[in-house]
Amino acid sequence: MDGYLRAVKYLESFVNYEKLKRYSYKKSLGLQRIKSFLQFIGNPQEELKVIHIAGSKGKGSTCAFVAYILREAGFSVGLYTSPHLSDFRERIRILRPRKANSQLPFEGAISKKYLIGLVEFLKPVIEGFEKLLSCRRGPQYGRLSFFEVYTALAFLYFREKKVDFVVMETGMGGRLDATNVASSLVCAITPVSYEHTRYLGKSLAQIAGEKAGIIKQKTLVISSVQKKGAARVIKNTAADLQARLFTVGKDIKYCTQGRYFSIKGVSNNYAHLRINLLGRHQIANASQAVGIVEALGLYGFNISVDCVRKGLYNTLWPGRLEVLSRKPIIVIDGAQNAASASVLKSAVKSIFKYKKLILVFGVSQDKDIKGIVDQLSGLAHQVILTCADSPRAVMPGLLKRYFPDKKRIFVTAGVREAKLLALKIASPKDLILVTGSLFVVGEFRDAYR
Repeated sequence: MDGYLRAVKYLESFVNYEKLKRYSYKKSLGLQRIKSFLQFIGNPQEELKVIHIAGSKGKGSTCAFVAYILREAGFSVGLYTSPHLSDFRERIRILRPRKANSQLPFEGAISKKYLIGLVEFLKPVIEGFEKLLSCRRGPQYGRLSFFEVYTALAFLYFREKKVDFVVMETGMGGRLDATNVASSLVCAITPVSYEHTRYLGKSLAQIAGEKAGIIKQKTLVISSVQKKGAARVIKNTAADLQARLFTVGKDIKYCTQGRYFSIKGVSNNYAHLRINLLGRHQIANASQAVGIVEALGLYGFNISVDCVRKGLYNTLWPGRLEVLSRKPIIVIDGAQNAASASVLKSAVKSIFKYKKLILVFGVSQDKDIKGIVDQLSGLAHQVILTCADSPRAVMPGLLKRYFPDKKRIFVTAGVREAKLLALKIASPKDLILVTGSLFVVGEFRDAYR
């Protein structure tokens, strides 16, 4: 086994609390453990200028828009997102000012060599840290989780590379998320919807409370348009912490004109904008990203209108309404909750013309399967059920009961088989929609390319 595979295997040896069916979210994912570990390694996060983004949908795209705008303005930007599509290294990237016009998906991912080096450095440090904690009882002092280790690794990497900014996406929730140990210049909340209700709460207000937990004292907050219950929680949290809140739709407005759109921000107007990410929801994400970048101006980082325009246009975010082929049309999108599936359905119906839609679907155990299927099943003429190569994947045969029409459903053993079947039954005028788990989307993307 080569060094990179050993490093990946070591990282995967840490517990992923989302995979466990029985655990106390609030106890197991408290911040005391990760704070103690970061202090043990010198608190690298304290040397970073962090932009922190939470939410239920659109947070990854918003992170990407912000990072590409800042890069266009001449800054080096650390980008930390999750999950990945194909490779762990996609989660930790550095975008540096462009020297050429060439662009690659997942540009700037941490190199295998550097990842190996960081893992080799951290391994004995982690062993020493966990020995110190072994005498303490309680889940908050248990073994570090996968996400905590990877977050610490990202902080170390970004500090060593001396990036100008770090754009960080929360994993699950926000208040108790490992990323929340960092102080942030600006934080943002993308649309909040029902997700991870077993952990984050049964009501929209409870979920919003967890997301709003990333708001820090007297910081700047940019919120997307929210449903009433979530909006109230975010507004009250910001007020309690004396944080200055700007809201898309109120303080930051946008309008579309055909293929173009314009944004009226707090400090500037941006006309004749275009993005390459499909879907009206991406315009809303882009508008929030502009609000985040404008907020940096209050710290003296003034980004020109031209840099915003170029950054938005050049943003790449694979696996989100990404078109792989035109005959047949193949679209991949990681819609992992009912709200995202609803947005995906609207986008597909408004953007594409097709004769028949073939849905390739696989999902992880912790997702709202019924909610996603309720949104997408009526869109599909045929359904191919599959599963990613992941212990969290729901077996395809079990997914069948969520679909009302059992006669038009095929069950496959894996994503490659699903890909071959979809291409076999699709005509050039059909659309193949691959969605559900981002891991399914990533495997299909790799198999197709």
